[in-house]
Amino acid sequence: MDVKQHIRGIPDFPKPGILFYDISTLLAHADAWQATVRQLDEKLRPYRPDLLVGIESRGFLVSAPLAYSLGCGFIMVRKRGKLPGATIPYTYDLEYGSDTIEIQADAIRPGQRVIVLDDLLATGGTLSAAIRLCRMVGGDVLAAACIIELTFLNGRQRIDVPFTSVATYDS
Repeated sequence: MDVKQHIRGIPDFPKPGILFYDISTLLAHADAWQATVRQLDEKLRPYRPDLLVGIESRGFLVSAPLAYSLGCGFIMVRKRGKLPGATIPYTYDLEYGSDTIEIQADAIRPGQRVIVLDDLLATGGTLSAAIRLCRMVGGDVLAAACIIELTFLNGRQRIDVPFTSVATYDS
């Protein structure tokens, strides 16, 4: 199944000149969503992860059902101040400014095998930051994956682990 047929492009969102790739239409189509999870399962199962790490917030939608399918755990990387308990922050540069993500201090045990997921890879800044954060707390980051990759933004170049996606867009 070509999952791209179920991803809606919304022009000028969230601001003029941006084409937003909306996965809500993919999520709403049961067969397409199941095909997406199956494809990611097939690509990531050989890594035998202990944990999947989902990046806020659409990365949660990808990671949770995939963790269930793979029979592994799922944890969250969130924006500053969104997780309870002790957290470990990581601040990284964006095109215009910086941002901070956090993980719960006890979410990853040293040496656990993890894969980091999000819905979309654009410039790679957030995914790269999440990988670094997982390593800071002792995770063995095996790979990263997204549903959508915007290849024309070259985000894959910032990812230093094997990366896979289900749908790519070249422009």
